[in-house]
Amino acid sequence: MDIDKNLRVKSSDIDLAEKVVHVNRVAKVTKGGRTFSFSAVVVVGNGDGVVGFGLGKAREVTEAINKGINDAKKSLIRVPVIHRTVPHEQESSFGGALVFLKPAAPGTGVIAGGAMRAVLESAGIHDVLAKSKGSSNPHNVVKATIKALTEMRDPYEVARVRGINLKQVFNG
Repeated sequence: MDIDKNLRVKSSDIDLAEKVVHVNRVAKVTKGGRTFSFSAVVVVGNGDGVVGFGLGKAREVTEAINKGINDAKKSLIRVPVIHRTVPHEQESSFGGALVFLKPAAPGTGVIAGGAMRAVLESAGIHDVLAKSKGSSNPHNVVKATIKALTEMRDPYEVARVRGINLKQVFNG
């Protein structure tokens, strides 16, 4: 698996699972009648710290979902997962959506709403407390959650950069 400096991952050799977050039907009214098209927000991940999202638009729902999956595979990122949870608290926003992620004790589960839950489960995070504030628009909630996960710092990397022991990172 190839990873570059921006935490981007290439999807060539990864087994990815897809989750459809939201499908929207759009009607365009013309003199010949209504023309319907669909847009789909899709999240893909391998359940082991790799996740991506995509948007697909087409005349058919299945085509829109397939386009969303292909778009999501182009935007894969690696996120730090420590003991099946996030390493630290993180708040992030995108548009009107504001999300908050907090590590949870083992066995807690994913305490999150629909769009956030899809992203967190696809990334392989099993124990997390999450809150979505502000807009509930699935597009912006997914983008804010991905942004929050991108801004997470891996404790191993922090210890290496600071030149200290890993226990000192957690104990302050």
